[in-house]
Amino acid sequence: MMRKRTVALLVIAMMVLSSVLTLAFTSLPGIARNAVNGQGLLAALSGGGLSDQQQSKLSTAAKLIESNYYQDVDSNKLVDGAINGMMEALGDPYSSYMAPETATQFSESIAGSFTGIGAEVSQEDGNVVIVSPIKGSPAEKAGLRPKDIIVSINGESLAGVDLNDAVNKIRGKKGTTATLEIKRSGSSNTLDFKIVRDDIDVETVTSRMTDDKIGVITVTQFSMNTAERFDAEVKKLEGEGMKGLVIDVRNNPGGVLSVVIDMAEQFVPNGKLIVQVEDKAGKRDETKSKGKGVKYPIAVVTNGGSASASEILAGALKQSAGATLYGETTYGKGTVQTSMDNIFNDGSLIKITIAKWLTPNGDWIHKKGIKPDVKIAPPDYFTVTPINKEKTLKYDMNNSDIKSAQIMLDGLGYTVDRKDGYFDRDTETAVKSFQTKQKLKVTGAIDEKTATALEVALVEHIQDPQYDVQINKAISGVEKQISTTKTP
Repeated sequence: MMRKRTVALLVIAMMVLSSVLTLAFTSLPGIARNAVNGQGLLAALSGGGLSDQQQSKLSTAAKLIESNYYQDVDSNKLVDGAINGMMEALGDPYSSYMAPETATQFSESIAGSFTGIGAEVSQEDGNVVIVSPIKGSPAEKAGLRPKDIIVSINGESLAGVDLNDAVNKIRGKKGTTATLEIKRSGSSNTLDFKIVRDDIDVETVTSRMTDDKIGVITVTQFSMNTAERFDAEVKKLEGEGMKGLVIDVRNNPGGVLSVVIDMAEQFVPNGKLIVQVEDKAGKRDETKSKGKGVKYPIAVVTNGGSASASEILAGALKQSAGATLYGETTYGKGTVQTSMDNIFNDGSLIKITIAKWLTPNGDWIHKKGIKPDVKIAPPDYFTVTPINKEKTLKYDMNNSDIKSAQIMLDGLGYTVDRKDGYFDRDTETAVKSFQTKQKLKVTGAIDEKTATALEVALVEHIQDPQYDVQINKAISGVEKQISTTKTP
């Protein structure tokens, strides 16, 4: 089996984002609030480097290649390849070397501005795998899911392709189409997704208020301006008379450590722990809140795409602020990285794992995730597989595309008596009803236009807050807490 290699990258058209699913320090002095030069985590970053013998070995290898290889060799590529090899030898999914162009893209992405399909990917056993689509991104709207394997891009196989090269193949200008061939667990055939590259919304925080004065804040990632935006939305909701708060971090793959600490501090009472960071020597730096806490109840909604900084927020609010977690178990990413961009003087950088983080209670959630207090999965139509539009589906056929169509129809409120993939008369009647409502030609068969209309209608349905069962369950829970508190 090939060594598992993961470089956390956001598939984008103009840049590669490796801060997503990476709890990042943007510079060495920001490693921990309590760290000082030469102590704690900073000390762990220093080392003796290579011995004279090891340096001689590398130099000899380079000279042999340059002298004997049958073609001219770019020595810079050899150096980059050697550094990449060192990072790969660590066997760590989140440590990587970035050449100057990629490093520039990384820095821009931390600021929260990028273009692409909006899906974070990793490399596992030689496969390029979706970790999480960004909420509201083209990738999410197209139906990509965590654990999807990208088999090819625009007909070009990604088998054995280095992750950075794979990401480059997925890049492209805004408005161009990336056709991804996807292998998905539970589906016997590969699936094709045509995704139009676009600007990924730089707004990482949105909010709304329910009629019962429950605030709902969605955080899509933890970029440099997220804490400021989050604070503004909380204050706005409080000013409108908010009685309780629901924080949605589903499919939020992470970001910058200092940002999530600032956000958690608003709710964690003074002196209580937000997070602990443990270095290779076992020394822990504790970050304690200087905040005052809040009097209203808080709920956090998570799923399998909630990773890293999202998990820090969920753990801190649960264990130090009494919040209730709703939804599904989080991703399970419990390590901390820093990026060093001034050591080679050529614009390149190394991002390396320097520590692990622990919840206030000392739990290391790596590869385990955080389980919700109230487990609630989304309806089956939230994760339904898109329909292959190359063939018309009709009565008496039986396949997985028909099963997807039945799930969509059922989710949209049309009566179907089965969701097993057999196209019976009830399914035909449901299709006719849908076609009538959509002002399509009423045939009872699912052609390309009907399939597309089904998917568009379903996306609109899913985006309607009234059908979001996980958020609504959290809202109900907060309302119950408020009611219980008021009871004598």
